Amino acid sequence: MNLRRMGLGLVFLAGAVTGGLALAFLAVFFRPELLRTRMGLAAAPAAATAPATGGGTTGPAYAAAAGPADAQALTAPSNGALHSFAAAVRRAGPAVVNIYTARVVTEQVQPSSIEELFGSLGPHYQQRVQRALGSGVIVDDAGHVLTNNHVIADATTIKVQLADGRSAEARVVGRDPDSDLAVLSIHLAHLPVMTLGRSDRLQVGDEVLAIGNPLGLNQTVTHGIVSATDRRQLGVATFEDFIQTDAAINEGNSGGALINADGELVGINTAVIAKNMDATGVEGIGFAIPVNFARGVMREILDHGHVVRGWSGIVADDFTADQAAMYGLARGGVVVTNLYVNGPAINAGMRRGDILLAIDGRAVRNAQDALTQLASARPGSTVKLSVLRGRQTLELACRVVERPGQV
Repeated sequence: MNLRRMGLGLVFLAGAVTGGLALAFLAVFFRPELLRTRMGLAAAPAAATAPATGGGTTGPAYAAAAGPADAQALTAPSNGALHSFAAAVRRAGPAVVNIYTARVVTEQVQPSSIEELFGSLGPHYQQRVQRALGSGVIVDDAGHVLTNNHVIADATTIKVQLADGRSAEARVVGRDPDSDLAVLSIHLAHLPVMTLGRSDRLQVGDEVLAIGNPLGLNQTVTHGIVSATDRRQLGVATFEDFIQTDAAINEGNSGGALINADGELVGINTAVIAKNMDATGVEGIGFAIPVNFARGVMREILDHGHVVRGWSGIVADDFTADQAAMYGLARGGVVVTNLYVNGPAINAGMRRGDILLAIDGRAVRNAQDALTQLASARPGSTVKLSVLRGRQTLELACRVVERPGQV
């Protein structure tokens, strides 16, 4: 009898517990804030009733569960956290143009099988129109466009298309193959003009954007940093002073703009592969001509039709100490390997084998530096060349003339 009563009590207790759990489940299901209050968590009615703003764990529900302080941090606008260059692109983009060129190419035609059978009287040639594309930058409201020389070299027709869809035939104002720069002119009203910045203020690590027409995809923007400055001896041009960047610069980008985060022009992109670099598998290496250098070239072209540079008739090369020992020279450095007959340097007493130490008191770092220093001297001026001949240091006065072969 006692056992029967005990069993009935356990059955009643189990039923009560089950019913209580069921009621608790229903209460929590319909009133979840009761559970949060019971556990010591503050309820967040605003977050609970606000519409979701995104998927995953970043919505208001996650913010509420994290507590009031965390909710404010997660839902507040991230001022400065999402860095955008949209304003810089809006400022600079309209002044970047597409350049389409056409040139007549003459090529030899392979003889037919019949001609080979009976013998050909001579080689056959045919002409075809070769089309290419590039980019450019409008630098003033007069319609002058700065671009790479290799973009428009030997072109019979040059067409410039603006970002707003307008287009015009372009005229070549002047070219400078030694720096791979050229200036064009177009005649359209209300032209957008690029703001010129200061490339001498660039530092390695600064963010930059490349804007151009790669592979015909106009107004393409790529992002990167300044990887290096003052890159020389790449074999791209006679006078080199490149900005290196990891912003993607591809075919069609040549002549386009490299801009800073403020939308100012800091360089003219060039997609020419350096002659002494194997391009296979190389990524993240692009080059741009600094705007300070390009500005000087453009001014010379607008004033004179070409760039006026000094010339001394010296052919120099870089020699290591081991190479110098092989040739019986006192030391390595910038060695004069040849001299133009009746050139200014040979008339000043320069000899082959002389080691060039300084120009007007400024030390010569390498052969490219010597060429650049002499080119910057105004024709008609006299420069002082410090040379080492054997064990003797000499000072030679050399009268500089204009560099021959100007376009």
